[in-house]
Amino acid sequence: MASLALTASLPKIRQSGSLVVRNNRWNSRAFLHCTPTYCQASGRDKGSDAVDKAVDAAKQGADAAKQTGQDIKDKAASAAEDMTQKTKEVAGKVSETVQDMTEKAKQTVQGAWGTVKETVAGKAEDAKDCVKDNAEAVKRDMDSKN
Repeated sequence: MASLALTASLPKIRQSGSLVVRNNRWNSRAFLHCTPTYCQASGRDKGSDAVDKAVDAAKQGADAAKQTGQDIKDKAASAAEDMTQKTKEVAGKVSETVQDMTEKAKQTVQGAWGTVKETVAGKAEDAKDCVKDNAEAVKRDMDSKN
């Protein structure tokens, strides 16, 4: 640019942050602002990105913990269901075993009762024969004494 003259000095530029430039050609004054501006948007963007990343990481951690909790819950429920099923199976086997034992005990008692009846009947028959023989012997003895 041709013939620009500075009307302010360097110390004033630092203090005010702006300067006035005079253009001799048109004899006009232009006010130029040269205060350093700080771009805080990029810092905020970086901070915002860091916060977003932290939030995402926290969400992922919470989701992972939730999924792990759900997996543990499912495994516990599955184990409880398996134990319930096994308990039912064992109870069914115990019931069958008890029924088998009851049937065997019944057969054993019936067999023993049959043996007792035969033994008692046999003894009764023997006793009857013995009494009959003794009665005949007594009758003979009485006939012979008479």
